[in-house]
Amino acid sequence: MNNRPPDDLPLYRLLTGKDDAAFCRRVSEALALGYRLYGPPSATFKGEHVVVAQAIVWPCPETGQPPTA
Repeated sequence: MNNRPPDDLPLYRLLTGKDDAAFCRRVSEALALGYRLYGPPSATFKGEHVVVAQAIVWPCPETGQPPTA
C-alpha cells in the first residue's frame, strides 16, 4: 500500500452527488484506488432528487486501517 493516494489526491475526501449510477461508480473507483469507506453514507432530499454523501479515507500504510485522530 502506498503512503499517499495517487495523483496527489487528498487523504480524506467527501464524495457527494445525486443518488445515481454515476455516484456509485465514483465511490467504486475510489475504493479500487485503495481508499476505505469512513462512516456511514448520508442522504437528503433536495427538491427533485436525493443527494448522497460518502466519506472516504486513505488507509494508514502500517495498519491498512483509516488513520486515527
